[in-house]
Amino acid sequence: MNSVSPVKGRGAQKNTNNKFSAYSYETRDDFLEFCRVEGEIADRNKTQYIPIFPKSIVNKVTSPDVGMSYSMNMYQGCEHGCIYCYARNAHEFLGYSAGLDFERKILVKHDAPKLLEAKLKSKKWKACTIVMSGNTDCYQPAEREFELTRKCLEVFLKYRHPVGIITKNALILRDLDLLKELNAHGLIGVNISVTSLSEETRRILEPRTTTIKKRLEAIKVLSEAGIPVNAMLAPIIPGINSHEILNLAKAVSEHGAVSMAFTVVRLNGAIGEIFTDWIRKTLPDKAEKVLHQIQDCHGGSLNDSRYGVRSRGEGIIATQIHDMVSLAKRKYFKGRNFPKLNVSLHESYKDGQLKLF
Repeated sequence: MNSVSPVKGRGAQKNTNNKFSAYSYETRDDFLEFCRVEGEIADRNKTQYIPIFPKSIVNKVTSPDVGMSYSMNMYQGCEHGCIYCYARNAHEFLGYSAGLDFERKILVKHDAPKLLEAKLKSKKWKACTIVMSGNTDCYQPAEREFELTRKCLEVFLKYRHPVGIITKNALILRDLDLLKELNAHGLIGVNISVTSLSEETRRILEPRTTTIKKRLEAIKVLSEAGIPVNAMLAPIIPGINSHEILNLAKAVSEHGAVSMAFTVVRLNGAIGEIFTDWIRKTLPDKAEKVLHQIQDCHGGSLNDSRYGVRSRGEGIIATQIHDMVSLAKRKYFKGRNFPKLNVSLHESYKDGQLKLF
């Protein structure tokens, strides 16, 4: 490995400095040269699973433009490695970098099912859709080993409580049995992210995610089972996938999605540095064009933190994206709607079984 070698199988190509830390991390060329001469590996690029034990698992979402009221995350950090992921910044609050640490240091909340059950049994809790996951993917690779998402779905079913899922991993089909049972009571809605129809684009944007073919198959299988699926065409990145909007909408519609949503990419916090470093190394010929077009959507900056505007963008390019999305919805989703989930059953199941009177 040397100073220009890519970090294989990862999105971020470096660890950015944590803004909350007094210390910084630097991989020096003389260290890399020493490793080369000595035949040592400078960076083994391994994923670590680190157990943590929070006191609660359900989070109230105060942002007015996220589209959910409560979320829960069984994992912090995400091995999928999506280069644009807004959740990267959250890793800094935990003492890590938003760059490679976010993808390689995965914090695992083993008590998540127990914490969720305590929340749903609380006398003060009133049923409201809880979304897995608001921050990182609940079906990322760690789920194969720990099965925390499945265990939480079992809790939701036991207490007849509505739950939403956001994922880009076909591993969701492993839990089709639970999803069918939840759907029989109107308790489940699934959001599947499809960012591109190009495998090459997916591979560089989202290196450890499932293939586009498998995501579309997941939408089809879930839809054929009657489970409502919303396709998340997000984020739309000018110059990378913005030309695919109509084709993406057509594909997810044909596979059974009942609705679609989108966001315009914004590179907040450390993500601006991470994305800029990545695109200059990965797509050097178009890097400046893409960065300038993103800036055009956010008043000359890579980020806009204003509620109601930050995920929609402004300007000519953002307007073109919005117009294309509006056309796609009229063309491929006319008469389709994502249903509201059932909040009426939970109160009768707070002790784990149906009350007779």
